[in-house]
Amino acid sequence: MTIDWYNEFVDLDYTPARDELVCLFYFEPAAGISGREAAGRIASESSTGTWTTLFTIPPRMKALQATAFDIEGNCVKIAYPLALWEEGNAVQLLSGIAGNIFGMKAVKNLRLIDVSLPPAYIRHFKGPHFGMDGIRTMMKVTGRPLTGAVPKPKIGFSAKEHAEVGYETWMGGFDFVKDDENLTSTPFNRFEDRVQLMTKKRDAAEKETGEKKSAFINISADTETMKRRADLLAEYGWNYAMIDVVVAGTAGVMTMRDYCSDLGLAIHAHRAMHAAFDRNRKHGISMQFLAKLMRLIGVSQIHTGTAVGKLTGSRKESMVLADLLREKKTAAVDGMLLEQDWGKIKSAFPVSSGGLHPGLVPDVMDIYGIDLVLLVSGGIHGHPKGTRAGARATMQAIEAWQEGVTLEEKARKAKELAQALEKWGYYKPK
Repeated sequence: MTIDWYNEFVDLDYTPARDELVCLFYFEPAAGISGREAAGRIASESSTGTWTTLFTIPPRMKALQATAFDIEGNCVKIAYPLALWEEGNAVQLLSGIAGNIFGMKAVKNLRLIDVSLPPAYIRHFKGPHFGMDGIRTMMKVTGRPLTGAVPKPKIGFSAKEHAEVGYETWMGGFDFVKDDENLTSTPFNRFEDRVQLMTKKRDAAEKETGEKKSAFINISADTETMKRRADLLAEYGWNYAMIDVVVAGTAGVMTMRDYCSDLGLAIHAHRAMHAAFDRNRKHGISMQFLAKLMRLIGVSQIHTGTAVGKLTGSRKESMVLADLLREKKTAAVDGMLLEQDWGKIKSAFPVSSGGLHPGLVPDVMDIYGIDLVLLVSGGIHGHPKGTRAGARATMQAIEAWQEGVTLEEKARKAKELAQALEKWGYYKPK
């Protein structure tokens, strides 16, 4: 008697239809399970299967089965019929391709690397409201990266102290001041107070510099609270809201994308908690899929790492993530990325942050070019002459890269950069 039917979900001669989703997984079968059976179990559990054969099943259900069609070593590609997925519901997508399968005893390790989303699925999503061009127009910045900094320490300042550090950041030439992931509305720095005080300092900085200034103020909370906070940002003339998108959840981000768009707010996506499921190279969900998901549901930018700062991530990974967010079409990258045509979905900025200082700016720009949001925080506030000088040193480092000269050459006529190099040189934080 046949008990299970996992082999029915494997067909190595299968060619996916144009409107099917294709997932790339890394997997390691548990002891006693063959690679083919493990692949079949992944396809089964993430689509129409169950652990045993059934007494009866409508013939039409066959057309809804996922199919493992390409197994190479520990990687498998699985095709999913479009009809399995509710239109415009990224939450339901995760429940299938990133749901129960991670808990199966039949796999020792399982990692969702990427998903190729067909036009028939993508067309039900709105993507970013602004896109990179829209953000540049909004901020009146062309020809260089957008720049920002978190007041450091990341949490502990009063709202008044936070705004004062923000003012110095803006006056040094930066475009943005950013809340960090764990600052929302604390007893010593209430959200409402921070918004009001930051608004006064923003207006003063804009008047004194003649430049557009903004901030990524963290609204992360339950959805109704996020709406009220977004309303307040719009009331005070801000053009951005920041959300910790992983901890807030896909559903919350989908809701806030539309709500913020109606208010004219772009979304800065902080990826706090991402490494809980993407750092293990053998299990979990990759950062490239998280970035893809967030572009799909509509953030304007998301953190992607530096490759040279304090956080994990290689140069190749940073470049893959940048292309995934910025390009209209992305080619497959072996073991990391599947082909993707974004259709009418707008671009999003990669955000480079974590352990940067002026001496590392050319390395980051070699990876990303000019289309990024560059966050240098400790690396401006730790400058020997203070925050304003640190921001100026960073802007001078950007100019050096644009001019094609070394930082040492630039520093001969840029005292803030010279002071930064004297302190940090080209040190890469560990």
